[in-house]
Amino acid sequence: MAQRAAGGRLDLSKVWRLTEFRFEESLRSRITRHLDGFEVRRRSDPGSLRHAAVAIVVIEADVPGEAAFLLTKRTPRLRAHGGQWALPGGRVDPGETIRHTALRELHEELGVLASIDDVLGTLDDYPTRSGYLIAPVVVWLGGAIEIKPNPGEVAAAYRIRCAELFRPDSPEIVAIPESDRPIIRLPLPVATVNAPTAAVLYQFKEVALAGRDTRVDHFEQPVFAWR
Repeated sequence: MAQRAAGGRLDLSKVWRLTEFRFEESLRSRITRHLDGFEVRRRSDPGSLRHAAVAIVVIEADVPGEAAFLLTKRTPRLRAHGGQWALPGGRVDPGETIRHTALRELHEELGVLASIDDVLGTLDDYPTRSGYLIAPVVVWLGGAIEIKPNPGEVAAAYRIRCAELFRPDSPEIVAIPESDRPIIRLPLPVATVNAPTAAVLYQFKEVALAGRDTRVDHFEQPVFAWR
């Protein structure tokens, strides 16, 4: 049981350390149930935005038995968003569904093959300042998965424990003078990650892991991500 700090307040740091997501069938079923019960918001007309999809890949952590998600750092040589933290993903090609796009990009960027049967569900569209409408696709990959980052797109890939999304200092909501909307950031072991990746991961935490109906399209991105 978590201890209480002086004055009877719950010690949130101890609560976070006790947070654990076991990489097992019960978690897969829980995420699927939460996503099935969530009313996803899709934009039928993206306007000037281009459709894109990203994969939120639930995978076994470096610590055996724990659940994690895959996070990448884009190579600085990329023309758009070089060096930024991201989820595997990209533009939807003609004739593709968002699910097929997410799986294709996962294979192209990280050398990981997954099938439609591995998709647990989707989250809300998130519009970006750089001109994309991102559809997040949640994927479950069981067994031993070898990750082979494509050096032309990915500088590094990390398995981040799902429990990191429940840190007491997360998320960070910050006002900026350039917008009337606050930006959202997530402190993670490898870096502090900004929106759009932070917004997508925060909704994954809230909806898929915690079972709450949380929207994130009102969150802003930092100015450096606007182009």
